[in-house]
Amino acid sequence: MAVQQDRRAALKRLKLLVYAPKLNVDSFRSKIEETFACPVLPNHVDCADYNYGGVSCDVLSPEIYSSRRIVIYIHGGSFVAGSRASWRGFCARLAAKSFSRVVVPEFRLAPAHPYPAALEDVQSVFRTVYTELQVACSLDASAEKAAAHPEIIIASDGSGASIACALLFSLREKYRTGVSRLVFFSPWFDFSEEAAASKGKKASDELINGETLLRCGEIYTYVSNLANPLVSPLYAAKEQLSDFPPVYIQCGEKELLLGDIERFSELLASNGAECELDVWPKMMPFFQFADDYLWETHLAIEKAGRVISGEGDTDAGSSFHNKPRLENSLQTDA
Repeated sequence: MAVQQDRRAALKRLKLLVYAPKLNVDSFRSKIEETFACPVLPNHVDCADYNYGGVSCDVLSPEIYSSRRIVIYIHGGSFVAGSRASWRGFCARLAAKSFSRVVVPEFRLAPAHPYPAALEDVQSVFRTVYTELQVACSLDASAEKAAAHPEIIIASDGSGASIACALLFSLREKYRTGVSRLVFFSPWFDFSEEAAASKGKKASDELINGETLLRCGEIYTYVSNLANPLVSPLYAAKEQLSDFPPVYIQCGEKELLLGDIERFSELLASNGAECELDVWPKMMPFFQFADDYLWETHLAIEKAGRVISGEGDTDAGSSFHNKPRLENSLQTDA
């Protein structure tokens, strides 16, 4: 009985992350901020306000982190809501579990700022972070670290996965080689009218239905652009997936969009990209955000942290001295 009550409470909380067509956008935003804003950060994580490429960002730094690795987190929110404040608690936990700094951009939101405003903002953030990290590595006194390349991980959830993939597709080779991995939580990959029609308006999981997905896409961009790979990554061309970095996708077994996720994983594999699909039994979309109610949440974030830090690698040739040096966050600027 207690487990069922916790699950119901988790669903009630998680439903606030998904925009419903009948909702007022301002009300939706307010609910997310009220529910997910985190006044006290967990795990002794520091939060600093930075400006990268003209975009305000949180930089979340755990007590111990790799000085050459950084995560850029592109939040979900159905393209119309969410902020660094409302995602701060989740990203702080991810920072602690991955021993990594996490940059959370305050990118512009639809409908006031439709596509490609959010993409342009994260492009500016990425270029600035990449350049600063590259300079920091080259100036480091350690010869081993000076020779190392910057290690940038792009992570996202829900609608943020569309923006994250668009970022990768649009990067020039110079910058693209700096992305070591993509990490997705319950990602959305297809906003096309065909996808919504195939799922049906009444088809749904416990949070999402086809009508919701289509409406979010229509607010983000014009209808004839919904099948653009920069909006719906499932339509990516072969050249856009060339030399794609490794991908880790974590999602729930009960997600309506699991089929889209599986197709995207197959698309990557068919183009030579590495993709690990991690499906959690009996879990709903965004279960990683229900840490007050589901024990699976804590295990999932811990596993994602291992993926980001490289602890999940099974390469027999790796050794301890090849691991990135860890530094105290109080002594190192972001």
